[in-house]
Amino acid sequence: MKNSHSESYAAAGVDVTAGYESVERIKPMVESTYIPGVMGTLGGFGGLFAPDVSGMKKPVLVSGTDGVGTKLRLAQLMNKHDTIGIDCVAMCVNDIICGGAAPLFFLDYIACGKNDPARIADIVTGITEGCRQAGCALVGGETAEHPGLMAEDDYDVAGFSVGIVDEEKIIDGKDLTAGDVLIGLGSSGVHSNGFSLVRKVFDVEHADLHAPMDELGGKSLGETLLTPTRIYVKSVQCLLKNGIHVKAISHITGGGLYENVPRMMKEGLTARIETASFPVPPIFELIAKKGDIPMRDMYNTFNMGVGLILAIPKEEVGQAKEILCRSGDRAYIIGSVVSGDAGVELV
Repeated sequence: MKNSHSESYAAAGVDVTAGYESVERIKPMVESTYIPGVMGTLGGFGGLFAPDVSGMKKPVLVSGTDGVGTKLRLAQLMNKHDTIGIDCVAMCVNDIICGGAAPLFFLDYIACGKNDPARIADIVTGITEGCRQAGCALVGGETAEHPGLMAEDDYDVAGFSVGIVDEEKIIDGKDLTAGDVLIGLGSSGVHSNGFSLVRKVFDVEHADLHAPMDELGGKSLGETLLTPTRIYVKSVQCLLKNGIHVKAISHITGGGLYENVPRMMKEGLTARIETASFPVPPIFELIAKKGDIPMRDMYNTFNMGVGLILAIPKEEVGQAKEILCRSGDRAYIIGSVVSGDAGVELV
């Protein structure tokens, strides 16, 4: 690498030496996520991972990919880039656990107008923290400069994760029955969905994102909106390891409760959710008021305070709540599974 330098490529807007500096900055952070199974080191052409499949009858790989969306614009306006990577990891691994899989590894892709090694390191700080929260390894990634396509200070972040589950332990809703209870896990806020609407409501390009707001408990709008997406991997794994029969899981992302909850239901059953059974964070009330947005649209766009919903047998509710609380999650009994074909009913 020490002899690699191209004046012509640099003149075209791509500084390969900045890329090498970025790799050196992030290498210790990446290695801090390594778990048993990681093979090789950062810098190869492919990330290697040898999963432990002992005790599994038929291992199944589960994959998920996602980005951060236009929440990135808030990070750029706030010049705060060290938490956005948590969102990227969360959007992938929270999807994977809906199938009962444990995330094994993660890869990131960062596209930028100009490679600023310090800023890339900040972004990867969040990605590695997200991987540690999810218990998976960051085994590789890519940083690409796009001069002429993106503004110098612009960037985008996406990721990809792979997990594993024994086929007989896949969570797919096939065991759902009327009478099962729905438990909602509290969100940390807006998470990473609906930000095109958020940005329009608050006109973030011209708003004071740093001023404390009484409506947000003294926090600023920017700080509140940049709160990282909560990662639910370890809490779900605790339930499964303690023998709780988790029948179905829904990650509440874009489309809110109306779009995501039906994805965990099977034909002939409906999730009946009592909206008064869980607290709605102040940021959602502020969005609705400021944007004059009907509640139906709010629940069809945002998580409204519930980031993950699990269906479990009624007799296991007490034990499940205790486990979730010990794991650090706020767990609410938000409804039940009933007969019907509506998919979801909010009452």
